[in-house]
Amino acid sequence: MKRLKIGIIGCGRISVMHLVSAQALETAELVCCCDIKKDRADAAAEAYGIKAYYDYLEMLDNEKLDAVHICLPHYLHSKVAIAAFERGIHVLTEKPMDVDLQSAEKAVRTAKEKGVLYGVIMQCRYNNSARLVKRAVDSGKLGKIISARSTLTWARSDAYYNQSDWKGTWDKEGGGVVIDQAIHSIDLVNWIVNSEVESVSCSMANRGHKLVDVEDSAEGLITYINGTKYGFYCMNNYGCDEPIEIKLYCEKGKVTFNYDDAYIEYNDGSREEAHQDEKKEEYKGSKGYWGFQHIRQIEQFYKACLGEEPLEISGEEALKTHRLVMRLYAIGKSGMAYKKHKNI
Repeated sequence: MKRLKIGIIGCGRISVMHLVSAQALETAELVCCCDIKKDRADAAAEAYGIKAYYDYLEMLDNEKLDAVHICLPHYLHSKVAIAAFERGIHVLTEKPMDVDLQSAEKAVRTAKEKGVLYGVIMQCRYNNSARLVKRAVDSGKLGKIISARSTLTWARSDAYYNQSDWKGTWDKEGGGVVIDQAIHSIDLVNWIVNSEVESVSCSMANRGHKLVDVEDSAEGLITYINGTKYGFYCMNNYGCDEPIEIKLYCEKGKVTFNYDDAYIEYNDGSREEAHQDEKKEEYKGSKGYWGFQHIRQIEQFYKACLGEEPLEISGEEALKTHRLVMRLYAIGKSGMAYKKHKNI
């Protein structure tokens, strides 16, 4: 069995999902990691028995890698991906693709030109709950989706943003609750509806944070060409991270699901449900809201790199959600009341 030589760029919090998965999968050989913060790179290198780098270009040039995982601040995703593409290296990057649309589109074009694969992490699509709902919609069992809604109420304090030198910034993170937290629920609905977006209406505000100007609250309505209307609400001023809830009202039934569980009630009285599997790998220091389906997507990406099957969540596929998120920001930011908290 051929094993892909893998490198990880960025050794921050989310990197554990990639380091553990890459080392656990038989199709991969984890050989190196990189971070500009020497202590992070050294800690990861020691923990996983790999080589540490502090300059990603040096790593890309020195190691004969088949693929790299990008776990960096949002504004660096496309830049670093393109550097890898130009060296003939496949890329799997964390979401979002970037902080703007042009950079993301350029990365997709470059990957295509260089003949390499570009995968984007949207691990929630691999939840058993989401897969059950997707199958029920695609098979026609639920009929047309008439309307959808998603609700996210999480907790992100000023202290959370104060721990990072890029979180909560427009230029480095690209926004707040929409691009960092709600992007997964927005992606799930967009994926399941599977139609071009006709129109978008959105409002955003910073209602409870003093240290940042990015939005901590957003709501809107997305209308699709197929007639589905999707209303969403998200905010990170709650006291804890409540489970995200997504509901679909369809011609032949109703759906309620979150990351762990799904319940379908058909109009004929029949029911279906799905629940999360037990965690197989240990991700020390991980957050519960990340789930543990990274390994499923990473395994699928590796199979695609080996030519065993088509890549499921490619750059082109991920652009569908990225374009939608950028449209939400274009409208939401234009009417956003910036709330400065000086002298309060």
